[in-house]
Amino acid sequence: MAYNLAAYYNAAYLISAYRTMINSLDRDPLILLNDVARLMRTRFDQHARAHGMTRAQWIILARLSRQPGLSQNEMAAICEVEPITVGRLIDRLELRGLVERRADPADRRIRRLHLLPAAQPVLDEISRYREELSELILSGTTPEERDRLVETLLQIKNNLTAEAVDLPPMAAEG
Repeated sequence: MAYNLAAYYNAAYLISAYRTMINSLDRDPLILLNDVARLMRTRFDQHARAHGMTRAQWIILARLSRQPGLSQNEMAAICEVEPITVGRLIDRLELRGLVERRADPADRRIRRLHLLPAAQPVLDEISRYREELSELILSGTTPEERDRLVETLLQIKNNLTAEAVDLPPMAAEG
């Protein structure tokens, strides 16, 4: 009987500890930020696929609408992928008549990326869906809460940016 009682208390302790851990993870800001970002990416992936494109292609189009004339290397750095990956994405966008590569006037080795007029309806859809998703995400919040959220996220971004500048260089792998 003592053994069963000990097993019961042990199981009760483990269940309690598990619930505490789960509850603390549910409120962990790092996990929440990661979960929200992942869910947003998933939604954008699904919506882009429904329009015969990928989220990565949408990101390139949206970025070029704000920064025309980027090189593939600059775009790769922004998208945090290899230049060859961006090259393949640009190939597909070129085939659809949405983007063109133009020679750089100062360096003939560099090709600059520019949107074509056919990209505008896609950009309009991206913008429309971005607004729709934003409304969904922020439904049930007040304008003050939204402003506070933006300020908090900007502070987090600034903290991480400032920290990255202060980090010592990484040792070379051997």
